[in-house]
Amino acid sequence: MLAPRQHPLPPIALRLNAQRGGALRHQPLRWLGAKVLAAAAALAGAVGGMAGVGVGVGAFAPTQAQAQDMQSAQSAQAFEALGAQWLEQALPQHSEPQSQGLRLELEVGKLDARLNLAPCEQVQPYLPAGSKLWGRSRIGLRCVQGQRPWNVFLPVTVRAWGPAWVLAHNVNAGEVLDSSSAMLSDVDWAAESSPIIALQQDWVGQVAARHLRAGQALRQVLVRPPEIFQKGATVRVLAQGAGFTLTSSGVALTGAGVGQSVKVRMENGRLVSGTVTPEGDVQVGL
Repeated sequence: MLAPRQHPLPPIALRLNAQRGGALRHQPLRWLGAKVLAAAAALAGAVGGMAGVGVGVGAFAPTQAQAQDMQSAQSAQAFEALGAQWLEQALPQHSEPQSQGLRLELEVGKLDARLNLAPCEQVQPYLPAGSKLWGRSRIGLRCVQGQRPWNVFLPVTVRAWGPAWVLAHNVNAGEVLDSSSAMLSDVDWAAESSPIIALQQDWVGQVAARHLRAGQALRQVLVRPPEIFQKGATVRVLAQGAGFTLTSSGVALTGAGVGQSVKVRMENGRLVSGTVTPEGDVQVGL
């Protein structure tokens, strides 16, 4: 009940930057040309009105700079629409595993207005190396068939909405969370890079790693296990091999909880790093 149900991805909600509106979603690319022609017609009417003479679209002769501006605007809108179409198809294949069962929302930004891209017969969208379709990200658009090849990046934001635990009140650093500390709410899982803690059992009894605010979604980076031993405590150190276990002791350089890494100074002065076991021992590798 506490984790989102696993089922195929729901339809993706797509919207372009608010300054461009969402009308590009289901419009063919030729619509973009019609929009530019309509803008030219409006500009022609404005010029004619100012001169006191009616001017038709066919008679409108923009300056070279105006023509270049309109061509650049048309190209930018076309490329943004192409990126949006590619993203709708690519998102189910490139989405994060934790997005299963969440409501995905995709927002496509705008290309840098200062770009002056050369004409291109074929533009290829792609996901740059190291990028994820999760939270604030970007996709690449590269010209693969044109006189002057180019490569640009289009900003995108992927939101993933679903139930998650949010704090019911402020929690000070070091305080232990109990079942009344958080409640379920609708949260954008992709708003931050740290994964959401989906199950109540995974955060009840944990300690706030820093001061937490009411309404903040519980993520893995925000909590830590309670300390089993404190700095300076004498701990047992276990080193296991094939069929044998070596046992020694040392002094913990920091406090630590189950599953956390800790450094221990051994009796001979050597420093070793290991992981705290549920029994309070420190497991090291050979």
